[in-house]
Amino acid sequence: MAKVAKRTAAARALFEGKANVTVEEAVELIKKAASAKFDETVEISMNLGVDPRHADQMVRGVVNLPNGTGKTVRVAVFARGAKADEAKAAGAEIVGAEDLLETIQKGVIEFDRCIATPDMMPLVGRLGKILGPRNLMPNPKVGTVTMDVGTAVKNAKGGEVQFKVEKAGIIHGGVGKVSFEGGKLAENIRAFVDAVSRAKPTGAKGTYLKKVSLSSTMGPGVSVDLASATAK
Repeated sequence: MAKVAKRTAAARALFEGKANVTVEEAVELIKKAASAKFDETVEISMNLGVDPRHADQMVRGVVNLPNGTGKTVRVAVFARGAKADEAKAAGAEIVGAEDLLETIQKGVIEFDRCIATPDMMPLVGRLGKILGPRNLMPNPKVGTVTMDVGTAVKNAKGGEVQFKVEKAGIIHGGVGKVSFEGGKLAENIRAFVDAVSRAKPTGAKGTYLKKVSLSSTMGPGVSVDLASATAK
């Protein structure tokens, strides 16, 4: 415990007095402070001026991070026939129909992303109460209900990140690993912020992007200057 406390204190000391720094400065701080024995994820948190209880203020979408996530994504696909073969060829770990439905209903969920062809949605719809709360329900708005399952599987494995605003108007997401080069993390961060900016709903009033913060899995957070986060 003493060692953990010492590492935590050292990390906090690095961040002391730091606020509204540039993306590059935030990345440097996070990389210096990361001390876990595993490759920590760099996480972004965005406070938005929306109330997701209103349908016209819901924010959700998808972004393809230019430098990937550094995470191995396991993909499940609901499809039959040629589309099932296409999904397997693209690298999907789990492909099925009624058999996959039964497996999930038993509580066995061994995947991080779920994709379905449109004709499978009446079947998949029966899993709403299981997949919905886990943010795994296929949705055409984020490209996970599609006939082009091959591309969807490749995107999921290649750096695609889905985002959805939470009740408090906050969006969280992973934008890479601490081991990534600083420049690549900065590119991923700005790509994520840009995607959320472009997903601004019609009902949003006043200031949309209120705050952007970055942290590592086990480290403290730091706020980022909005102008830096939105710079091209």
